[in-house]
Amino acid sequence: MSSPFQPHRTEIKVRGYHLDLYGHVNNARYLEFLEEARWGFTEEYGSIEAFSQAGLAFVIVNININYRRAALMGEQLVIETAMQKIGSRSAVIHQLVKLKDSDTVVAEADVTFVIYSQQAGGAVAMEGEVRALFEALPAWPAKA
Repeated sequence: MSSPFQPHRTEIKVRGYHLDLYGHVNNARYLEFLEEARWGFTEEYGSIEAFSQAGLAFVIVNININYRRAALMGEQLVIETAMQKIGSRSAVIHQLVKLKDSDTVVAEADVTFVIYSQQAGGAVAMEGEVRALFEALPAWPAKA
């Protein structure tokens, strides 16, 4: 029997500087929250140093965010991060922002990225060791 799916989890407390005029988290701040969670995801499961030494980098090419509920001052957010899809030249990470200790979804995002090679001067195919690395990461269950 396989172990239950566990996405990477990052906790963030909403602070005053995250808020806009209306007293809720500004939409642009979610990009920072999501990025912080992706850094944690890569630090826990990947090897940023190995990619850097190989002249490779993650490059975000698209982010789609759906805002579901306002996040307010003092609330604790949990960002769940896992792989969604791996294609031939790009991959998608899905991120879910929820209120801590709740199923209440605040936002969710699909983040599409490519692997950029300094040597090639552009994106490279997701194959071989690079693909195997991403296939080994926690992934959201396939949608029916």
